[in-house]
Amino acid sequence: MERKIDESHPLWGFLSETLSESLEDRLLMRGVEDVREYLAAMLVDFLSYEGIYRLRNSQGQVVKSLSEMLAEADVRLEANSFDREREVHQHIGDFLLFWSGLFPECLDSIAIGPNHAEAQGKQSYYVVSTFEFGRYADDAPVFKKLSEGFDDFQEGLRLVRKRMPGLKPFQS
Repeated sequence: MERKIDESHPLWGFLSETLSESLEDRLLMRGVEDVREYLAAMLVDFLSYEGIYRLRNSQGQVVKSLSEMLAEADVRLEANSFDREREVHQHIGDFLLFWSGLFPECLDSIAIGPNHAEAQGKQSYYVVSTFEFGRYADDAPVFKKLSEGFDDFQEGLRLVRKRMPGLKPFQS
């Protein structure tokens, strides 16, 4: 997906700084600079509806539900390649971390309970982390950290939300 907001935009700096304060200063997480930058990019991408719901099925329709996303990620069902499996699992992890971290009150309205969001988010990021070869090799460690520390990164996003007092619950 093409980024609509350039990395020089002040929003990038704000998100990166706020994530650093949340993850490194408040939660005392170390060695997560790569994850911090990944999460800042993910948050910028998810500023729009198109970013949150960027997945399309083979008919070009938006994939919104977790069950549809999981089918799209399964090479035995809808995924036509392992690259597609990885792409969709990355989006599932991002989608669940975004909702469970920034808007946990909305999990029920999108038919995902908090425990299921954490378990599936960890699993999806784990799947992505197993792609340790070729063009994916450099990214694999980021997704391993996201999988292993999913609950800590959720808490980090909750702290980010607290730094944005005007942020209201998501309205679809």
